[in-house]
Amino acid sequence: MGLGIVGAFLPLLPTVPFMILAAFCFARGSPAWEARLLADPTLGPHIRAWREHRAISVRGKIAAAIAFAASAALGLWLIEAPWHWVALIAPILGGAWVLTRRTAVP
Repeated sequence: MGLGIVGAFLPLLPTVPFMILAAFCFARGSPAWEARLLADPTLGPHIRAWREHRAISVRGKIAAAIAFAASAALGLWLIEAPWHWVALIAPILGGAWVLTRRTAVP
């Protein structure tokens, strides 16, 4: 859960996947914390949509696409060849996975 909180402020670290993982772990270790996370007005709907439908909201997909594009651009700019290709390919693969998931209906 801590990585998800940090990810809310750092562009290269995702938030929702870490919160989904936290909900998964809380479901097995602390049902009270799981209920608290699912009741959160910001994160709860995203986690429930993923659990119930394996779906990501349009807003989430847009945010992910922007973050992946920014990561790729920074990687191409800051990392020297040939490693800059890793910084380009990883966001493309991650973005393709996110964008091909079912879209959550609000």
